[in-house]
Amino acid sequence: MKNGIKLLSVLLASVLLLASCSTMNTSESSMSMDEVSAKTAEQPLGIMSAMDVELAFLLEQATIDEVVSIGGNDFNVGTLEGQPVVIVKAGVGKSLSAACTAILIDEFDVSGIVFTGIAGGVAPEVDITDVVISTHVMFHDYGYFGNDGKVAIGTDFVSKVDVESDADMVEEAYEAAVEVLGEDKVYEGLIATGDQFMANAEYVDYLYNTYDVYAVEMEGASVGYVASQYDVPFVVIRSMSDKADGLAHEAYNNWYSVVSDNSGKIVMQFMKNRAAE
Repeated sequence: MKNGIKLLSVLLASVLLLASCSTMNTSESSMSMDEVSAKTAEQPLGIMSAMDVELAFLLEQATIDEVVSIGGNDFNVGTLEGQPVVIVKAGVGKSLSAACTAILIDEFDVSGIVFTGIAGGVAPEVDITDVVISTHVMFHDYGYFGNDGKVAIGTDFVSKVDVESDADMVEEAYEAAVEVLGEDKVYEGLIATGDQFMANAEYVDYLYNTYDVYAVEMEGASVGYVASQYDVPFVVIRSMSDKADGLAHEAYNNWYSVVSDNSGKIVMQFMKNRAAE
């Protein structure tokens, strides 16, 4: 009998302790909308590119307080247009950009991610020096590769065909791009990512006719997929250095510096508009 009473007392104490912890956790996690907004405002925005040339303009404009090196990446912590940012060169390709995105989110608690840089134009109307803002991103080299030489994206082997960019960030990026370049130079659409520098007119036509791709590059979908896993909003801003066709290398060499700066100027305008809100 004594053992039964003792056991009942232990069980009752455990229940009361759990109830107390539950109440404490609820109280601690309860935040007003103003507090949530304030916390979000304090979080930095992550700004990423693949190459030094794509970040050069932004790093010149930013005030950098600290450089944190993690996993081979230098994360430049500071402000841009008076707002907190973390600016980082991820490296070229899907693996490096995915790894860098995870670090950016885990270590710096960013409120969102802007990936900026250059790309190849796919849609017929998208020309060199034009800009494409991502409405969605996808991998064009992920899926089933058959004897016809084409990748079948969205087969049973692929759970998601594409990932949607944050609608508010897309709108902000589009407005900033129009302010910098003019409406006739800016497009919104699907951006496709693969681990190749694309210089094949036939494949570019396939991507456009099959998936309505507007631009092709090597990092955007990696960033988008990882960001979506963490529920972090993102947008990709790409300035066209070439048409991803047989002349892509020549056009890239002629235009990569100019269009990289264009992308940087759009991000600056994006930050200015945010600061004015």
